[in-house]
Amino acid sequence: MRTAIYARYSSENQRDASIEDQVEMCRRYATAQGWQVVAIFNDRAISGTTLERPGYQDLLMEARRGKFDVIVVEALDRLSRKLSEIARLHDELQFTRIALHAVSLGRVETMHVGMLGTMAQIYVADLREKTRRGQLGRILQGRAASGKAFGYEIAPGEERGERRINQAEAATVRKIFQLFAAGVSPRAIAHRLNDEAVPGPEGRPWLDTTIRGQKERGTGLLNNELYAGALVWNRCSYVKDPNSGRRLARPNPPDQWERKAVPQLRILDEELWGAVKRRQETVALKMGRDDEGNALNRAHRRKYLLSGLLSCGCCQEGYTLVASGRYGCAGRRSKGICANDRTVSRVELEERILGALKQKLLTPELVAEFSRAYQEECNRTTAEADGLRLSTVASLASVQRKIDGIMSAIEDGLYQPSMKLRLAELEDEKRLLTARLSEAWEPSPVLVHPNLAEAYRRRVAELESLLNDPELRDEAIEAIRSMIERIVVSPRDGGGVDLELHGDLARILALCSANAKTPSRGEAGFSLSVVAGARFELTTFRL
Repeated sequence: MRTAIYARYSSENQRDASIEDQVEMCRRYATAQGWQVVAIFNDRAISGTTLERPGYQDLLMEARRGKFDVIVVEALDRLSRKLSEIARLHDELQFTRIALHAVSLGRVETMHVGMLGTMAQIYVADLREKTRRGQLGRILQGRAASGKAFGYEIAPGEERGERRINQAEAATVRKIFQLFAAGVSPRAIAHRLNDEAVPGPEGRPWLDTTIRGQKERGTGLLNNELYAGALVWNRCSYVKDPNSGRRLARPNPPDQWERKAVPQLRILDEELWGAVKRRQETVALKMGRDDEGNALNRAHRRKYLLSGLLSCGCCQEGYTLVASGRYGCAGRRSKGICANDRTVSRVELEERILGALKQKLLTPELVAEFSRAYQEECNRTTAEADGLRLSTVASLASVQRKIDGIMSAIEDGLYQPSMKLRLAELEDEKRLLTARLSEAWEPSPVLVHPNLAEAYRRRVAELESLLNDPELRDEAIEAIRSMIERIVVSPRDGGGVDLELHGDLARILALCSANAKTPSRGEAGFSLSVVAGARFELTTFRL
């Protein structure tokens, strides 16, 4: 029996060796059953309530490909702490005829899924409520419920949540509030503090968002009521998206907030705090109106082809939209820590990338390379499928011989009670192998379509038109973005910028250039150099 082991632990506070301990227990269990361990999957410091776990997703993928016959875990809650996911997984494993065993239980049956899955989910809910109860208790006693805010430090003692004022950081807090009340913007304040080498929270550079925050959620220095001598808790509820597993904040109505006066922790006087609140209201009103005083519509910013993929070659911060249709260094704009003042037109940048993509991908050398690599992949998967079929046929023949041997012994009068159990086991194994053989993928006799190269040329040539098609634009954008890890933008001597691509697209471009790392000068102050990526994705073009 080919066996896969899965191990997981939830918190960074747990021992990293917990994974090794779980694997060793599962390995010993498999050895005792006479099984062969062929794969080990694990996730470190990831909650069992989320499905976005690399090791778990790899386990599911390999299970669907029939890479093993049984999965062994230390306990059922290692796989998931959600009843719905455990039940779904159990159904899927039953369909693919893969057994699930837990060291603490043995073979996992439907009854175990219902009982233990429910217990795991109740444990998570109970832990959440106990955590909230503990936080509420600390708030009512005038102690912090969670992290340490800038301007304070942990007070010595055994009481959890005790804080005292850090006088050096408190002086910075007063300076920020005074500057904002005087009309200085959060971005200008962040630039000034970084220029003066004033350390920010946890020693990081200052950001305008660190100062500004979100008023409705109470985030950001300007919205922290602790500076005015009040602990406020339960502004937001945090829930996990059941699909993505991401933790999302939802503002609670003010009547659900818990407020506790802590005058000993007050840093700002009432006059300065009030001045800042009045200016915030004025700024919010101006930002929410156009030149004629009409309310502005709130809309999400459109996602462009290269959004989130650009970084500055000087400070490694992101290159973001800093003006209408132009990208610039976010480190310079938001923090004032970078000397790179070059901006680049979004349209021009996209045209350069797409132009290089089409020009390079359509060279005869790369078309031939693509066809060769595609055929090689087809041959590999075909050989793998043939090997699996031959292995299954051999195993089936071996099982049949054992069954025939037992039947011959019975006919000769050598029956033993243990033969009945052994015969049942062999019949189960025979049914499993027969089903696997009937469901095995039958390789196509035509390995590669004869028009593959022409289809490849047509898809590449149509890239730009696909981006202009409203129905296909999103899919085309994702296809191109999936090939790009990042694009580094660096100022060029004499003006303009240089672009350096990293990722699968860069690998493809590099394949057809003997001198790929030598920049080729382009138009409008651009140059393009290529850094090879880690792999060549055949599925990118969806042929």
